[in-house]
Amino acid sequence: MPPLASRLQQVKAAATVVMTSKARAMRAQGIDVLSLAIGEPDFATPPHAIEAAYQAALRGETKYPPQDGTPALKSAVQRKFRRDNDLDFAPDEIMVANGGKQVIYDALLATLDPGDEVVIPVPCWASYQLMTRLAGGTPVTVTCPQNNRFRLRPEDLDAAITPRTKLLLLNFPNNPTGAACSRAEMQALGKIMLKHEHVWVLCDDMYEHLVYDGFEYVTMAAAEPRLRGRTLTVSGVSKTYAMTGWRVGFAGGPRDLIRAMVNMQGHVTAGISTVGQAAAAAVLDGPQDLVAERAALYRSRRDIVVDALSTAPGLTCHRPEGAFYVYPNIAGCLGRTTPAGRRIDTDEDFSLALLEERHVATVHGAAFGMSPYVRLSYATDEATLIEACRRLVAFCEALH
Repeated sequence: MPPLASRLQQVKAAATVVMTSKARAMRAQGIDVLSLAIGEPDFATPPHAIEAAYQAALRGETKYPPQDGTPALKSAVQRKFRRDNDLDFAPDEIMVANGGKQVIYDALLATLDPGDEVVIPVPCWASYQLMTRLAGGTPVTVTCPQNNRFRLRPEDLDAAITPRTKLLLLNFPNNPTGAACSRAEMQALGKIMLKHEHVWVLCDDMYEHLVYDGFEYVTMAAAEPRLRGRTLTVSGVSKTYAMTGWRVGFAGGPRDLIRAMVNMQGHVTAGISTVGQAAAAAVLDGPQDLVAERAALYRSRRDIVVDALSTAPGLTCHRPEGAFYVYPNIAGCLGRTTPAGRRIDTDEDFSLALLEERHVATVHGAAFGMSPYVRLSYATDEATLIEACRRLVAFCEALH
């Protein structure tokens, strides 16, 4: 058999996928597993999005689409950026892709030469580092400590930038911590980036609408308009509108960068599903009441989880400003042993033992670049959250 590509040595299965697969396998055996491992809304796609997709198919909108997105969706994205972000983009400054992940990978392919550095605050979504390596770049991680509420400090950002730095990748509200930066904090980061004119800025705003307690999220291009000429603003419909399976992401940014990204996409996947684009245009232009309604439900779920975990011995838990994750520190559980005799030396040990002994699936913090933590998703119903937290607290109480 001929050899496979050496790049496969850099590719590992995502921890979220591994834990979700383990949970499904245990359920197939009849075990009552509660999964808080995957970041996927449990709500239904809005009916008017489904209807729009159906009508588009009936109209015959089933041919190859433009590589950068249909005119209807790009117009809807224009209006979304004006309405939600106070950003104006021309049609040729907008592109559509197969989810936010492809937008980001297109951007990396279009900007990175071998050895170029990408500054990535951690903890972070694990795909950022992997995609950077696959695109030939070198990820440079910057710790966002819990004592700063998992936010990036300007001085740490400044220290991480070198002549080889090509791109800064920001994700607020953050996966896995739920941390978000205020306008003042984003402006402070922008002030640092004004000093480094050779660096692109990419803002992954996929959780932009999932913020709580009156928090106002502001993306970089709006917080510091002088960076607009080298900032890519990325969003999509997956998290806000519970449309993960429709695979629609989009971005607004400098014309030359967008053109280069569309060129990359054209040789990898070309355009995306026409009916999916019709559904996305419908939710972006449709009633927005459900966004606030669902954010309120997520906030209630967040409080259920954080309040419950605060009673667990050995855990400390930050109350996040956004997204639908909590990221408790499990340092107080390390070096202890479960009733089944498993010693907890790492956060991965904690997650595996919790799954096998109490049947609750989480994701260990090392997968996101910071230990000893675990990530819990509260994008599920309250009854499941209450029972999962009860089991988790009991797990911690039983350690000795």
